[in-house]
Amino acid sequence: MSVAAALVVLVAALVTATVSGVLGMAGGILLLGVLLLVLPVAPAFVVHGLLQLVSNGWRAVLHREHVAWRVVGWYAVGAVVAAALVAAVSYVPSKPVVYLLLGLVPALVWVPRRWLHLDAERPAQAVLCGVLVTSLNVVAGVAGPLLDVFFVRSTAGRYRVVATKAATQALAHLAKVVVYGGAAVSGAGVPWLVVALAVPLSMTGTALGGRLVARLSDRGFATTTRWVVTAIGGAYLVQAAVLAA
Repeated sequence: MSVAAALVVLVAALVTATVSGVLGMAGGILLLGVLLLVLPVAPAFVVHGLLQLVSNGWRAVLHREHVAWRVVGWYAVGAVVAAALVAAVSYVPSKPVVYLLLGLVPALVWVPRRWLHLDAERPAQAVLCGVLVTSLNVVAGVAGPLLDVFFVRSTAGRYRVVATKAATQALAHLAKVVVYGGAAVSGAGVPWLVVALAVPLSMTGTALGGRLVARLSDRGFATTTRWVVTAIGGAYLVQAAVLAA
């Protein structure tokens, strides 16, 4: 990896962790898009998984008093099942496919609430959330908007939502690292020095985002998140078309 590419990754780690700290998602989608510009798919997934594991895990620690641990526990059951099933299938998507999925996933934030009867606070649906979100995370690299679908009926405030989603996403990204661990073990394209330097930047961005989220109302929080992820999704659909062409 060139020095310029490494600097891009480091800046992206800081900025995207800050975005995730404010909105609870979107940062991961941005980060993966940047990584795919400078790395092959499998190493990009490993690096993305490691950085998002740190970012989400640290955010969960910072807001641990707001985490709904019962939800996280049931989610973990589904996540383990999904990781085991996906790991049994040897498949690495191409870059056009990943960008296409990255572009389509944000559309989930516009699904009308009245269409949904999902609530992660319910044990069975928390398990279903773990299965679906972890599966999509491993295949597409991100699944924040899908996770959000399971929280649209939640009466919890933005702090509880951000904290609980961070804890569940940490598990999903851990599963991605395990599934694509072959690339990490072999060192095939994984810039370990850059990853080591990016970790504290990711933690810094997470802490900064935690401070900024206090400036948003619950209503402004939801609206801002929708438009940000939609704009990102549109850009990725264009990128998918360019690569496919």
